[in-house]
Amino acid sequence: MSRPDLRIERIVSWGQASPAGFWYDQVEGEWVLVLTGAARLRFEDETDARVLGPGDWLDIAPHRRHRVDWTDPSVATVWLAVFYPGDPFPENREKIDAGRENCLEHCKKSF
Repeated sequence: MSRPDLRIERIVSWGQASPAGFWYDQVEGEWVLVLTGAARLRFEDETDARVLGPGDWLDIAPHRRHRVDWTDPSVATVWLAVFYPGDPFPENREKIDAGRENCLEHCKKSF
């Protein structure tokens, strides 16, 4: 299913993994749920891979680099993936973050 601000996909893996050295770096956010099977998903900013089984889910922020290290080759790993809009103004992210920091500093001084 696909709508202007939402995409839902069913993904079936039979032992697939991301190619060596490859990292997903998506503009969209992705909420993913393992329905059947098993997988190991790794984030670039974490040391250990996350082991996922039926009922396990993750919400992957836009541009959080990740990869699939392994999926069970003996049974289908079925994922439900919901993709949603990422930052609509990435070019303004630095200004927004600086404004947030200034606001927090002001609040600290006020109390």
